[in-house]
Amino acid sequence: MHMGNRLAAVDLGSNSFRLEIGLVEHGAFQRTEYIKETVRQGGGLDENRNLTPQAMQSGWDCLARFGERLAGFKPAEVRAVATQTLREARNRDEFLLHANAVLGFPINVVSGREEARLIYQGVAQMLPPSDERRLVIDVGGRSTELILGQARVPQVMESFRVGSIAWSKRYFPDGQLSRKSFEIAEIAAKAVLDEALEAYRPDRWDVAYGSAGTVGAIGDVLAAAGWPAGVVTQDGLDWLLDKLLIAQSTDRLRLAGMREDRKAIIGGGVSVMRALFDLLGIQAMQQTSGGLRHGLICDLMGSTHCNDDLREKTVRRLVKKFGADTVHGERVEKVATQLFHQLLSGAAPDTSADIDRHVRKLGWAAQLHEIGSHISHNDSHKHGAYILDNADAMGFSLSEMHRLSLLVLGHRGKLRKLEGAFSDAYLATQLLTLRLAVILCHARRDPDLDGMQLLRPNPSEQRIELHCRPGWASAFPQSNYLLREEALAWQKTPWFLHVVAD
Repeated sequence: MHMGNRLAAVDLGSNSFRLEIGLVEHGAFQRTEYIKETVRQGGGLDENRNLTPQAMQSGWDCLARFGERLAGFKPAEVRAVATQTLREARNRDEFLLHANAVLGFPINVVSGREEARLIYQGVAQMLPPSDERRLVIDVGGRSTELILGQARVPQVMESFRVGSIAWSKRYFPDGQLSRKSFEIAEIAAKAVLDEALEAYRPDRWDVAYGSAGTVGAIGDVLAAAGWPAGVVTQDGLDWLLDKLLIAQSTDRLRLAGMREDRKAIIGGGVSVMRALFDLLGIQAMQQTSGGLRHGLICDLMGSTHCNDDLREKTVRRLVKKFGADTVHGERVEKVATQLFHQLLSGAAPDTSADIDRHVRKLGWAAQLHEIGSHISHNDSHKHGAYILDNADAMGFSLSEMHRLSLLVLGHRGKLRKLEGAFSDAYLATQLLTLRLAVILCHARRDPDLDGMQLLRPNPSEQRIELHCRPGWASAFPQSNYLLREEALAWQKTPWFLHVVAD
């Protein structure tokens, strides 16, 4: 638990980028600074789902300003995530490469369900303790998250590709606010959200809460017109729709409480909200100040151990779901992590936290390395990698899941399929130790590692040596053969593996 430390959360939303900074005192987070910039990056995806140069530049400019404010923060004090727009953007790696540099901290793109988990966590943190059953809704620029939960525990989480920017761009492209446009937009939203009807039906929750920009923008307008503050009702939405239809266009819209930066996307936001109210039988939605960035702060305040617990549960869930051999996965994990520790035993003390983090991820990859076997034995590594690249995994970012998928893809077979991975020393050594562990455990029993040592004699060279005790090769001829073949495979990479066994 951070005590007296400053923490910061960065939320790269489709409409706005937000920076929350505060201090942890006596276990509670106190905000000291909040910056919000309307970047509207969700409107900058072209027809090929690439971010336009202008959208990328506006995002970089905002993050550079955030980066100046975060100068001096430690990596453990900042967490930055991106959501639906970068989930969709085909050129997100190009954007993130520069974005990480100007912000000064890594930006993780999270899956829809992980976003939903963080939203619920942030909302629950800002609400008084209660056992009420909660429906939490976050209508964003390009996605809408629905979560059912009780107290601080989310139970059902889903993300849908419908949002205020996307719907405004599609159904109100010229800012024209006609009844026909609203009817079509609401029907289209219900078509996307219809699958939520059974999971989120009214008898499964007691109170509906709205998080983030869309509900806040609508609530501000209603409160300014004299409606009860802090709540959005069906009657209020009907009143607001009438006012939008009277205006006929966003250019002519004049409503107290309506910010200028919200006018262009109010049509999409209102149509999505009306679709949700009608579909899920909502009569009133309470506004809440909690949201995604507060969920990030909660994660930062929690210990690394607690966060890893969530990811451990996710790994166990995937292993069970795809019928992988748990005992063998743990056996491979034990051997791989032992070899990895040997290889990095001479590393500088200040890298211990990095090493521990990579050891955990190597362990998870070992547990997951056979999850594709349920689909195909011969190509299990390919199917396993596909599963990990496309799974909604609580606690993991998309980049973390992709790294695990690379390790699973590379744990067997030729290495040329991972050419781009060898420039990352940690990834290359994780891959090598995982492959060695799979080989040494090929008989599906605990291998004899007595006297075995994995070394990197010169840290400046990409040469690794595996030393075995005298007589080991003759005692285990099959393992020795597989290790020799493995050494040949690594000759086709920038790394070199030398096996010393007799």
